[in-house]
Amino acid sequence: MKAKIIVTPKKAVVDPQGKTVQTALEQMGHRGIKAVHVGKYLEIELDGDKESARKSLDEACHKFLSNPVIEDYKLEIE
Repeated sequence: MKAKIIVTPKKAVVDPQGKTVQTALEQMGHRGIKAVHVGKYLEIELDGDKESARKSLDEACHKFLSNPVIEDYKLEIE
């Protein structure tokens, strides 16, 4: 099994990395960019059943892999 986790800043949180990337892209001539959000992408390979893995990884995302105050995460298991 493979879990894919994407962690991004919440929309209401100022994202200085995203703003820097957006400014750089605009300076390079790319137009029409409304917003950039820089986050983290993790792939985790695991064994076991899907529901146990989802429960365990959801807890890990909430307690360790993301900061729930300022970040959202999306968890997919294949």
